[in-house]
Amino acid sequence: MSESVQTETITKPEKNAADNTSTAKKNSILRHRKIPSADLNNKSDELIAEKTDLLSGPSNGNNDMACSLSNETNENMDIGTMAQAEFQHVAAQARDLGRKMWNVCNFHNLPQWLQDNDFLHTGHRPPLNSFQACFQSIFRIHTETGNIWTHLLGCIAFFVMTLYFASRPEEELSFQDKLVFIIYFIGAITCMGFSFVFHTVHCHSETVGKFFSKLDYCGIAILIMGSFVPWLYYGFYCEPYSWILYLILIVALGMVAMVVALWDKFSDPGLRPLRAGVFTTFGLIGVIPALHYGAVEGFFSNFTLISLGWLLLMGFLYISGALLYALRVPERFFPGRCDLLFQSHQIFHVLVILAAFVHYHGITKMAEYRLSKGECEVRPAVV
Repeated sequence: MSESVQTETITKPEKNAADNTSTAKKNSILRHRKIPSADLNNKSDELIAEKTDLLSGPSNGNNDMACSLSNETNENMDIGTMAQAEFQHVAAQARDLGRKMWNVCNFHNLPQWLQDNDFLHTGHRPPLNSFQACFQSIFRIHTETGNIWTHLLGCIAFFVMTLYFASRPEEELSFQDKLVFIIYFIGAITCMGFSFVFHTVHCHSETVGKFFSKLDYCGIAILIMGSFVPWLYYGFYCEPYSWILYLILIVALGMVAMVVALWDKFSDPGLRPLRAGVFTTFGLIGVIPALHYGAVEGFFSNFTLISLGWLLLMGFLYISGALLYALRVPERFFPGRCDLLFQSHQIFHVLVILAAFVHYHGITKMAEYRLSKGECEVRPAVV
């Protein structure tokens, strides 16, 4: 094609020389455009081939390049993983430091699930979100410090008493007598232990707080049931069918109280009077067997010989504590002044411990009186 263009340019007249020259330039430009186009196609094919080799696997000639790229990628991934791990470690340290460095806060700065008593204005723990931080907080001063330590010490005291009774020789106390006392001690340990743990961890989270509040209320029911066992046993020592019947009634009512305590709304601050009413009513059921015994044995002997007066004092302490708890006295009359000491819940805890020891003293006197009288004249066997 280029040779015919040149021949036509020589044989034509001079008047067409300018046109031919222009045509030659155009062809020259076209030729120059075709050459790089072919080169680009070749290079594109080479690049595609290289990429295909890299994707399909390194060939002998590209092993070094593939290994280099692989090593680079692995190094980048290692650096990224290390950076992420380091960041997580620093974040965890910051969270731990934050838990150790927490400060008490005002009532209105608490989340709603921690707002229980608006008469306590300051000294509240914030949400800690860590069981370790919660248990470490028992050595800090805040609104729950008194509640924690009162029942923690009470739990330890009754645990020691349990060990003491269990270790007494058979000559001093029979297995059956040990058992009724130990059942009562276990009830006290359960109640105070659940209470101590609840007041320690209820600031962990809303879910944890609700779960342990249910255990706390169930512990109260267990203490009431355990309290009935010794005095029913010794009060109706020669009438086993009577005390077994009353015990079945008490256990059934205790189970009902625990079912009510498992209701999610039962722990709401507004239902504080309901909670006090449920457990007070449950405890007052003991009036029925007391009246029964008084009618049979005489009310005077109940107070003088069997020390029923100690049991009445126990009931008075329990009811007084429940009323103070329900009415939130004294902080209701001194808002913001009982945040750390002398709040109603602390007084309630102290009265529960006093009542538990008073009950122990009363059932001890009952046991001494009954055992001093010797065996019953006619005592039917219990299968």
